[in-house]
Amino acid sequence: MTQLLVPFYEHPAGRPGAWEALLGAAERLHGVILNPASGPGSAPDPAFAAVAGRLRASGVRVLGYVDTDYARRPHEAVTGDLVRHRDWYAADGAFFDQVSSGPDALAHYRRLAVAARAAGAATLVFNHGVHPDPGYLDAANVLVTFEGTWDTYRTAGPPPDWTARHPADRFCHLVYAAPADVGALAAGRGAAVHCAVPGDGAHPWGTLPYGLDAVTSP
Repeated sequence: MTQLLVPFYEHPAGRPGAWEALLGAAERLHGVILNPASGPGSAPDPAFAAVAGRLRASGVRVLGYVDTDYARRPHEAVTGDLVRHRDWYAADGAFFDQVSSGPDALAHYRRLAVAARAAGAATLVFNHGVHPDPGYLDAANVLVTFEGTWDTYRTAGPPPDWTARHPADRFCHLVYAAPADVGALAAGRGAAVHCAVPGDGAHPWGTLPYGLDAVTSP
């Protein structure tokens, strides 16, 4: 059975019904990525803190969004975001975005993973967007091995052989501009975690995953 990892990048005050839909789907969620301002922002946001608390009370992982800029962002900047997500929103995990995929950056990300664990991150998700060197599995709980449009996803080839040697819940596929849920296809490609949204363009993750929109309040 697949679970949803939801990158919903909208403010709770502007989209309260959508956040209520996420809370109502708590049992289906692997986690929700909290992203107040392409990271934790420069100051605590009470609306995000409140919704994060409600998610945790419902048993949902709250993952703080942290951009790593393909290993170009300094270690101190990344760890600063981790601490702010913990202190301001009590995030219990981290979603590292724009993660390198080659073996040359492994040492950098292993060091970041150690820092994240020390900051209290129980769950680490690395978003490579492609299949990375398998060594990244040593540092993260979940690897995002696809992020892109439905047109690209539906024509993608099979995953590398090494992925079959690991549980499917170690892999996630994020698909946008999708016509329907892709859970069955993701599971068939060895990913037990996924998210498919209808949104497209520069901000696809401002739309809810399929199956949640029906319970969104007006």
